[in-house]
Amino acid sequence: MKKVIYALMLPLVVVSGLVFANREIKTETGKPSPKPLSVAERKKWEASPDGIKYKEWEASPRGKKVLTGAAKIRKHISAFTNMEAVVTALALPPGSRLGFGIMARINDDDYIVKFEPEKSQLEQLHSLKVNDKIFIRSHSVSYAPKYSYPIVSCDYVERDGKIIFKRVPRKGGC
Repeated sequence: MKKVIYALMLPLVVVSGLVFANREIKTETGKPSPKPLSVAERKKWEASPDGIKYKEWEASPRGKKVLTGAAKIRKHISAFTNMEAVVTALALPPGSRLGFGIMARINDDDYIVKFEPEKSQLEQLHSLKVNDKIFIRSHSVSYAPKYSYPIVSCDYVERDGKIIFKRVPRKGGC
């Protein structure tokens, strides 16, 4: 009887070892992480038409306003702490391609608050109304010349002491 059990266990161990080894190989050969640009590549990009437009936007009053707004909440972003916000609009600016989001005022500045909700979370997010006071947490703030506001990628929303949104981590990675 012992020999039969060992005979069945050996192929199971071998197969599971192969599956595990194959999984590690796949994760190692995934997308390569983007490397920071070298000084020469950065200068080349800054001289390109897109680089010139970006530098002009950075120096413009609109660009400075966006960059200042992003800098104001950087401390909360890096510490992943609550930021008090007031919903100012239930739709994103016309022409935006950020998916589902709202406009909110944080510390007297307007921000685009973007979500990546699961279908089950949409109902709770649609319950938000203009002038609702919410607390949000995020791991990132970004900006783009196309938008007049910094973009907060929301990970957590709380209203009246109840969690109404919590970002679900993606399967198979970050």
